[in-house]
Amino acid sequence: MLPTLVEQLATDTTGVSLPAARPEVALCATIVAMLLSRLIPGVRRLDAFWIALAGVVTAAGLLVAEASGGLAAIERTELFTGLLVQDPLGVYARGLLLVFALLFVPLVRITGLANRHDGQDLYTLVLGALVGMCLMARANHLVTVFIGIEMASVPSYVLAGIVKGRRRAGEAALKYSVYGAAAAGVMLYGVSLLAGVLGTAHLPTMGARAAALVASPGADAAVAQLTVLALGATLLLVGMAFKLSAAPFHFWAPDVFAGAPAEIGGFLSTASKAAALVLMVRLLAAAAPHNAMLAEDQTSSLAASVALVSTADSPAPSKPAAASNAAETGAAAATGDPIRRFLTVSLAMVAIATCTLGNLAAFGQKNAKRLLAYSTIAHAGYLLMPLAAAVRLAREDPTAADAAVGAMLFYATGYLFLNLTAFAVVALVRNHRGTEQLDDYAGLGRSAPLAAGALAIAALGLLGLPPLVGFFGKFAMLRSVVEASGPLMTALLVTALLNTAASVFYYLRLVKLAVIERPNANSAAVDRGPMPPLARTWLVVCGAPIVVLGLFPEVVASLASAASSGLFR
Repeated sequence: MLPTLVEQLATDTTGVSLPAARPEVALCATIVAMLLSRLIPGVRRLDAFWIALAGVVTAAGLLVAEASGGLAAIERTELFTGLLVQDPLGVYARGLLLVFALLFVPLVRITGLANRHDGQDLYTLVLGALVGMCLMARANHLVTVFIGIEMASVPSYVLAGIVKGRRRAGEAALKYSVYGAAAAGVMLYGVSLLAGVLGTAHLPTMGARAAALVASPGADAAVAQLTVLALGATLLLVGMAFKLSAAPFHFWAPDVFAGAPAEIGGFLSTASKAAALVLMVRLLAAAAPHNAMLAEDQTSSLAASVALVSTADSPAPSKPAAASNAAETGAAAATGDPIRRFLTVSLAMVAIATCTLGNLAAFGQKNAKRLLAYSTIAHAGYLLMPLAAAVRLAREDPTAADAAVGAMLFYATGYLFLNLTAFAVVALVRNHRGTEQLDDYAGLGRSAPLAAGALAIAALGLLGLPPLVGFFGKFAMLRSVVEASGPLMTALLVTALLNTAASVFYYLRLVKLAVIERPNANSAAVDRGPMPPLARTWLVVCGAPIVVLGLFPEVVASLASAASSGLFR
């Protein structure tokens, strides 16, 4: 009955879903407050920086209260009739995004990108994209997947051209938006194919039905459905590869990063990538055979009702329910190999191509932002490797598959501090010397020793040298690949080692220019005075975790392990 359904929805929304979404509500309230502040004469004089910072701090405090009992104590709960999910992975990912926001909001204020008059626009776009990324991290339905990606992407297109009157920034924004629209169309077509074949857009239910479809006899209709299913999955992966700047859909990144401000490059290469990786984990966990066959018991009441209606005409089982479920689970596990093989090979090949192209293209770059753009492309390949290993291990050893995802989360956490520090130094040097060319970084250690030291630590961490956090992240990633074993995993391991060795050249060149070399007498760059004290303080705050987490990696490793526990079981 409609009244009963409305009452259930209201109870679920107000009693369960909204309390679990308080950080996102706080971010939305902050956006509204910044927009309304322009209309109120007394509040108009207030710097939007303080409103944005207060909103982010409030959201972070609400998330800490949400996880006060520890990540392991958070039970998986579906929200808003199955559109979102509350679990340790979502809490960890949102925490990572809010930590980024706590660093990014002061950074753009220090560098002057968000001034007193136009700061509302930038902060509104950043927080709006952050809400979309939080939805991506908690997506449990294809509709939420698409909405979250678009909510994160559309503000990013505007942020790429946020600097007024700069032709290269406008070109970067135009190119990013055109390519992004094309990728969104391709991904939406894939979503429609998947939902049409499987009869649902609920991710766990989709995994269960895909496993059942693979387990069905090889009739012509089943073969045709599997073909469409493979095409839809490929198109969806194309959209995700674009978001991750993974090959062969990485072509937008160098030009966009070079044209956009360095601060926005740090935003696109860290927060956006972290949200896309967590969303990728959601999609892969739904497609894994072990998790898929158990998914029907985890759906929301609405999704479960739809599943019951779709199976009402099937004949009643002749065996006891427990034996029947066990037999179906075993059959799906035995026949789930085609799905796992498809995903494993696809992820591995994309990872190999992305690593290799990113590192090779970084050679010979003369612009600091383009160099870091190709570096972030290469790291997208590294971050995809443990996901390929997780899918490979999903059936034989779900615990090891969870550990592989935990390795990716640890790597992504360290990468946030590493890459944001590197892009922040580029932005500060732009203000300090008026240049973004690598040759003009010579002698930076004499005029701005703290900036040169932060850049050196970030570069060495991205390279993966101990005792920095990048070493332990890369070590955990390689360990998960080794545990997966197999010829394809061996190819991934060899590719990672060779690319790491190749990247030594341009990372150490960056360190040499900033720390060792003397100033270039023929350089047109001129120091514009010492860096502000707030800039130096920010570099210490953001750069310290690179060393601290390298010396004490177990702090983040335990949280990442708790966040990934149970994903493939």
